[in-house]
Amino acid sequence: MERLVSCFKRRPDAAARLICFPWAGGGSVHYARWGNLLSGAIEVFAVRLPGRESRAKEPFLQNMQQIVDEVLGVLLPVLREKPFALFGHSFGAFTSFAVAEALKKLHNLEPVHVFLSGASAPYSEMRIEAPKRSELSDDDFLRWLVVLGLFLPALKADLRIVENYRCNKPDDPLLSCPVTCFDGRDDIPHDLQAWKDATSGDFTIRMFEGSHFYLKDSGNEKVILDYVTKHLETSGMDYL
Repeated sequence: MERLVSCFKRRPDAAARLICFPWAGGGSVHYARWGNLLSGAIEVFAVRLPGRESRAKEPFLQNMQQIVDEVLGVLLPVLREKPFALFGHSFGAFTSFAVAEALKKLHNLEPVHVFLSGASAPYSEMRIEAPKRSELSDDDFLRWLVVLGLFLPALKADLRIVENYRCNKPDDPLLSCPVTCFDGRDDIPHDLQAWKDATSGDFTIRMFEGSHFYLKDSGNEKVILDYVTKHLETSGMDYL
């Protein structure tokens, strides 16, 4: 499990786990440090994908199904142990949803909460019709990279996955757990409302000052972590 998951603070007696998925080109460290900041009732598992950090020599995965297969192949027994929630930003929001979908359809297992950030629902028209970052000119793409501070090879690999990821709008909500969407006010517009179709449970949108990486701002991060803690602790009690 240590290959896939970065966990800065083991909490075997935690009431719940928060599984965090990286943004495109990102690693696990940003989320793993949340384990030092969140309540002792929550253990944080930050997913580390191939091609970065300690897995830098491994080939990048090619599609979303490969990510889902690896995550479930490693974490399924752990996810059966106690309540868990999923958190993902941008590319990580799609990954979180794909994992939640597979857990529900294949194993009838559902998170107690899904936190999605900085992304339109995968089946929304806004997302389907959006221009592809991979089609930017080299100069524009490099300027975008400098702004985001991302690692080029991993970013390209993740963009290929997310741009080829297809998901039909559900006829009926797949999930019944609460879903919360976060976003930066100055980011490009995202169809957050479309995520409501994914669940029959409570649905909330929270907006923050900032652009795409608004969640790196310490003030915003504190609000997010307080929100996650409050809802995960409550969800854990409901689960039991």
